[in-house]
Amino acid sequence: MLLAWSAAVAIVSSILLMIAASAVRNSWERPVIGMPAAGPPWQLSLRVPLALVDAGMWTAAILGGGGVIAGLAAVSRGVRVPARPLLALAFAAVAAFTVLPPAGSTDTLDYAAYGRMVVLGHSPYSMTPDELRRTGDPVGRAAPDTWGTFVTIDGPLATAEQWAAAELGGTSAARIAFWLKLWNVIGFGAVALALDRMARGHPARRARAHLLWSVNPLLLWVLMASGHVDVLAAALGFLGLLALRKKTPSAEPGALRGLTAGLLVGAAADLKATYVLFGLGLAWAARRSAAAWFGAAAGAALVLVPSYVGFGPGAAKALLSRDSQTSIGNYYQTVIGSHVYAVPHTALVGVLAFAAVAALMLWRLPDGVPLLPAVQPVLAISLAWLFFWPYQFPWYDSMAICLLALYPASRLDWLIMVRLTVATFGFMPGNAGFPAQHVLAMITEGVLYYVAPAVLLATAVILVWLGMSQRWRMDPPFAPGPARSPLTA
Repeated sequence: MLLAWSAAVAIVSSILLMIAASAVRNSWERPVIGMPAAGPPWQLSLRVPLALVDAGMWTAAILGGGGVIAGLAAVSRGVRVPARPLLALAFAAVAAFTVLPPAGSTDTLDYAAYGRMVVLGHSPYSMTPDELRRTGDPVGRAAPDTWGTFVTIDGPLATAEQWAAAELGGTSAARIAFWLKLWNVIGFGAVALALDRMARGHPARRARAHLLWSVNPLLLWVLMASGHVDVLAAALGFLGLLALRKKTPSAEPGALRGLTAGLLVGAAADLKATYVLFGLGLAWAARRSAAAWFGAAAGAALVLVPSYVGFGPGAAKALLSRDSQTSIGNYYQTVIGSHVYAVPHTALVGVLAFAAVAALMLWRLPDGVPLLPAVQPVLAISLAWLFFWPYQFPWYDSMAICLLALYPASRLDWLIMVRLTVATFGFMPGNAGFPAQHVLAMITEGVLYYVAPAVLLATAVILVWLGMSQRWRMDPPFAPGPARSPLTA
């Protein structure tokens, strides 16, 4: 019980620190966002030193990751945590982050600029935020410099979402960001409620699912506080995989389930192209049923073809514009001893490593949810991509965590939480620059360029070892849904 209370204190403390940092966002993160005369969003007009924010957010990352790990350990030892308090905490935190300005990343301001371009009659697949800024547009002036010279790489459905938010938000980047966050609430809540429903009747599984997803402070920070579109893509992809459900382990899903799954997974890929990986797993899962396979293909085509035709060839071309890049803080750059120079032919190395590990995971990862045939292949492929692709950020992990929360408990829980914790710590607090204090600057640079990549490499090696040795220590498979008694089975 002490472990459970320690987890609760750590998780709540972490979330409160994150909310506090978001509430004073303009005092430490750049660029400064002009607040609308009447919110939402709202913020406090306090001036907080960057050094204090750094220390607070590093503490929040450690408490958040450690709290979830402690909670998982408590559940595995028989502690039963009621689901309602976990859901209440999750939705309270989500509500707070939604009405505060985006913090921890400036991507939402880029989203706002792309949506504003469409409102003004331009295409974000040919116009850049810098070009919008030069027109004197107020939303363009709020766009950060980081991706100022790049067109959007989000899919057409994401652009449509950003367009809708820009129509509602007008000339206020902060208001547009609020509407984008509001869409994310729907996605995050849908996954939380679906997990709760499917684990109902299984208290341990239910608590574990909420620890991994609903009240995970690290996910709340990188998804909800930052406002990344990944949460919507993860939600649609997750619900699509649930649609391809078997009635019995020996049955195969039919055309209607395949069509529904294809529509939802296609929409996920239409938001963010990396969710094509969900499509690969879906195709693998439906390979024994021609009706389900063609239904899924038709559903995905019904979403993707019109949207890409509507936005023209620039939408498809833009997706390939950063295909050979590596993200900051990845082990492909540090493996040769410097964060300045990347491994030669990184893209090729990444493709080969991803393909090899994906094959290993498809072969060796146990099927933990037999009635949902798409979950195992998609989780296998997603893990390989997250652990071995050279372009990664912490919020990408949402694609695997939503599935892992549905899976039986195993060593994968600890592995992905260690990975998420160190990656989130490395990017704390966000786009604020390096702190002036020498010691804090050394911590920032050391963790981002050396410690985090080394830990991420270690987790990748352990993933391969788990696949080869099959020492997953996985709980028995289970059938999602309310538990039935022998009298009603």
